[in-house]
Amino acid sequence: MKDSRFSTTKIGLAVAAPVFAALFSILISSIAVIATKKSPIDAFSAMLEYGFRAGSLMEIVNTATPYYIAAIAIAVTFRAGLFNIGVEGQLRLGALFSCYIGAMFVLPPVLHVLVVFIIAMTFGGLWAAIAAYLKVKRGVNEVISTIMLNSLAGGLSAYLLSKHFALIEEGSNNLQTKQLPASAQVPDLMPILRRFGVEDQPGGGVYGMFFVAVALGFVFWFVVNRTRFGFELRASGSNPIAARVSGVNSKKMTFIALVISGAIAGLAGLPEVLGQTHSYNLGFRVGIGFSAIAVALLGRNSAGGMAFSALLFGFLEVSARSLELIDIAPETYVIMQGSILLSAVVAYEVVRRFKLTLQSKELAKVASQVTTTGVTK
Repeated sequence: MKDSRFSTTKIGLAVAAPVFAALFSILISSIAVIATKKSPIDAFSAMLEYGFRAGSLMEIVNTATPYYIAAIAIAVTFRAGLFNIGVEGQLRLGALFSCYIGAMFVLPPVLHVLVVFIIAMTFGGLWAAIAAYLKVKRGVNEVISTIMLNSLAGGLSAYLLSKHFALIEEGSNNLQTKQLPASAQVPDLMPILRRFGVEDQPGGGVYGMFFVAVALGFVFWFVVNRTRFGFELRASGSNPIAARVSGVNSKKMTFIALVISGAIAGLAGLPEVLGQTHSYNLGFRVGIGFSAIAVALLGRNSAGGMAFSALLFGFLEVSARSLELIDIAPETYVIMQGSILLSAVVAYEVVRRFKLTLQSKELAKVASQVTTTGVTK
């Protein structure tokens, strides 16, 4: 009976955290809307109506896909007790070099896409390896080094694009690499969606890399939770000293975790360039890596949690465009994102401490019963 009550309490606590986060974010967002002398009900209604249109839902998935891939990259380092803030720079360089090199040749379709993936992962991993080397050999905090490398990656990519990689077109101010051949492009999922009765939308269909993101999620879950490498990764992150005593090379795990994170980050820049623009240009989407940090934190570094979090952030970003129609700044969704993240972090921490208190009380009861039994005997 006690076990049943304890299990019910744990389930209640697990539900309480996200519910509190949702209610708190709605409250803060409502206050922000009221400050503009508008109705929060009108704002949320407009977002819900716009966000659940067929075209909007496809765009939400397209927005969430790179967020999810980048969040997985960040979660790898979180599990190892590290913090890779350099995902933004790693995915940018991965996208730039994969577009530039990938456009130089033509291969069979599937093989060409795989080569583009390898190029992106290689340059993302190499850029992360700089921070990994500084961490392992020089003791430089990875937060500091990856922040600096983000700035360097932004400058380097701009220089390479403008001076060496750009294909200059007469009458155009948009610098871009040569277009990837058809063999390197990933088709959208409209042929599959049409079979389910979904009509074509003006903005196009769901990026084909959606399946890559789903596959990465499964691989991440399996490796972290079902393999020896995942155990060593988690052990080195939770207790480096105990991990070293048990034979885990924590420095090696640190280096590997950062490089793997960078390699996965390299893929996060590909959904748009392989599915829509087919080249790297000045309009390349920025901020994916930084938003992915919030996605990973909100998703508690779990494959399923980050998927939900990425879709939530995609929904807020896309549906917020409807706010302009009722004269509300669309940037209000940034307040929503921030309040969701803040409230979720606080709620999960409160729940974690409450669980520890309950566990301590249960252990105290058990110890008391054992002591009483021993005295009686």
